[in-house]
Amino acid sequence: MTPRNFRFGVGFGGAGTRAEWRDRARQAEDLGYDVIQIADHLGMTSPFPTAITMAEATDRLRVGTMVLNAGFYRPALLARDVATTDLLTEGRFEFGLGAGPDFAKPEFEAAGLPFPSGRQRIDYLAQTITDIRDLFAKEHEPPVGRQIPLLVAGRGDRLVRTAAEHADIVSLAGVPVGPDIDSEEAGTAALARRVEFVRTAAGERFADIELGLMLQAVDVQGHEADLTLPRMFNPDLSEAQLRYLPGVVHGSAAGIADTLRHYRDEFSITYFTVSGDHLTAMAEVIEQLR
Repeated sequence: MTPRNFRFGVGFGGAGTRAEWRDRARQAEDLGYDVIQIADHLGMTSPFPTAITMAEATDRLRVGTMVLNAGFYRPALLARDVATTDLLTEGRFEFGLGAGPDFAKPEFEAAGLPFPSGRQRIDYLAQTITDIRDLFAKEHEPPVGRQIPLLVAGRGDRLVRTAAEHADIVSLAGVPVGPDIDSEEAGTAALARRVEFVRTAAGERFADIELGLMLQAVDVQGHEADLTLPRMFNPDLSEAQLRYLPGVVHGSAAGIADTLRHYRDEFSITYFTVSGDHLTAMAEVIEQLR
């Protein structure tokens, strides 16, 4: 089977003016990124109009969400917004959807919504996906002229299994490791187990899935690495242990490019995403891989 081409995404949150979002999109496109992604949290810019604004400022860049919180939406209303955004971006929209993290509880409360258990949130995510696809299979208005790619990101077993069963793109938002991780080889072994978990859960559809990995830190020589995100998910690990995680890449741009080639060749991971804090550092790696 011919391997997929690499794809690279960069995610932004926060608020911003129209000019600021357009500048971010143009910079990402100029640096070689394929996708720019918008977070979905209260207190931040609304993702759908922001995606349209960025698409209008660029020529080829795809725009997406990383990720919409399914619990904030009813399927029919969400289907309308997704179809409209895909229409107005001329088919450049990538539909990223998630169950909503535990730390989103204050946002549910601020929105006047009950905060379900983790299992209930994941069940609602799966049902939302099914309902939206059923709606799109009919004569939906606005019209849906293609299969809009669905990305589901997750870290825990239940959420990753749901992603493997339903999504076109499975993005691993971190790889679980033990507290005794002691080498990069141990981190790579944990990644291998995670990919095998996805393969088993996906069954026959695994070959059709685009597999992604969120790079939580990109420590390119000449740039100062920010380990805030991997530390948030792994609070009990030392800084040295954090650098063993497969989502924390470090070294020269050429060396990191070799690591990502290994992830592609060995594990079929081809879609790598970073936060906006790593925009320019990751661009040096992208240049090596183009």
